[in-house]
Amino acid sequence: MSSAGVSPGRARLHGLLALGAVLLVSAAVGFVTYRLLVHRAGATLRPAAPAAASGRLPPTAAEPPEEPTPLSPSKVPETLPDIGLPGLDGRVHRLTEWKGRPLVINFWATWCEPCRREIPLLQSLRRKYAANGLEIVGIGIDQVDPVRKYASDHGVGYPLLLGEREGLEAAKAFGMETVLPFSVFSDREGRVVTLKIGELHADEAELILDRIRDVDAGRLSLASAQAQISTAVRKLGEARARQN
Repeated sequence: MSSAGVSPGRARLHGLLALGAVLLVSAAVGFVTYRLLVHRAGATLRPAAPAAASGRLPPTAAEPPEEPTPLSPSKVPETLPDIGLPGLDGRVHRLTEWKGRPLVINFWATWCEPCRREIPLLQSLRRKYAANGLEIVGIGIDQVDPVRKYASDHGVGYPLLLGEREGLEAAKAFGMETVLPFSVFSDREGRVVTLKIGELHADEAELILDRIRDVDAGRLSLASAQAQISTAVRKLGEARARQN
């Protein structure tokens, strides 16, 4: 039948059907595009296992390599941020739960070799300063299963919080980006005393904790403790570099 013979009603029906088909195709394309964007966003936020044991989070396949992050925080907060992360017990724990105790918050991952080397030291520090109320809290920028297995295999006794995306956000709250390990030291009032980037050594940790004990006892001001720690840790690092 020629177009001239099509009734107005049938022509209107054909037009509505064609419009419906176009809308269905557009909706399908939009949904697929949305799913791709969500998938890509998730991929760029997930740290992958590094090729080397430097402790730096590498770029994922979805993002190009970036310039190395400088080994200094952009802005260290004066007090502990009110961060909440899930623990291995399945409950969300906030850093403020440990206010009233000196605290070491250690950012780590199971794939990071210097992070793994620190754990026996952190365990021993917790025992040595137990009378002073010291608590160690590990924040794993990692998946649950590897952290759970590592903690079980190595008898990690201090609280472990974790989350890949959430862990990265927690690191940013301390002014840090993509360098592991690093440790935050705070006093009983929740004030950040210092932030140690890189592998923590026994002489550094004990010096810092002794100064924090002086602050908590009122023998030293926070500013004086921070100045002493900065100078002493730098000298210890220089001496260690000369020995190596």
